[in-house]
Amino acid sequence: MTHANIVVLTGAGVSAESGIDTFRDAGGLWERHRVEDVATPEAFERDPDLVLRFYDMRREAIQAKQPNAAHFALAKLERAWPGDVLIVTQNIDDLHERAGARRVLHMHGEHLNAWCTACDARPRWTGPLIGRPPCPECGERMLRPDVVWFGEIPYRMDEIFAALREAHMFVSIGTSGAVYPAAGFVRTARDLGAATLELNLEPSQGTLWFDEARHGPATQVVPAWVEEMLAQAGE
Repeated sequence: MTHANIVVLTGAGVSAESGIDTFRDAGGLWERHRVEDVATPEAFERDPDLVLRFYDMRREAIQAKQPNAAHFALAKLERAWPGDVLIVTQNIDDLHERAGARRVLHMHGEHLNAWCTACDARPRWTGPLIGRPPCPECGERMLRPDVVWFGEIPYRMDEIFAALREAHMFVSIGTSGAVYPAAGFVRTARDLGAATLELNLEPSQGTLWFDEARHGPATQVVPAWVEEMLAQAGE
């Protein structure tokens, strides 16, 4: 499989060791805010200030975090692997890119983008939105976080399924296996004949769908797997 196309799905577990809260763990993101209050279109309509403050805090916090060994290992794999490597991430941080990865699809959007609901522009955005700043494209004060909330359709699904059709290997890293459609990618990949591997802190809800599962901290299991793959490629 030394020239195989690899699709890597990453979730919150990849960034957890960089200090970014996961969604579902004890003490994680949703323990302090109900999903219904901060991560749905209805919440934004009901209390936009609460939602904007929440995402302003997250946007500020993420910029202070650093990529970890798992991010750097995946960037190394992308550079050195003789086939194609695509990272599909459920994460809305930019740690893959800051580690050096270039082929990254953010299916749930990005913290460091805003979305203008007036003109559909998606400018890079690193500051707060609570003050209703004008859109740099059209001037309207209709910016919201460019993230996919519960009940909204994930981004770039056509590209993701096209990549899964061409993949020889599908690897899921740091995901709960509970959030669809991402949780269903392993079955799609299997049905199309790809080898499947889970790298996760503990068995996910979808572990049984994978050909192989390795469990432990992402900063340990991901670099070990990458080095193993690159050693095989060099043989």
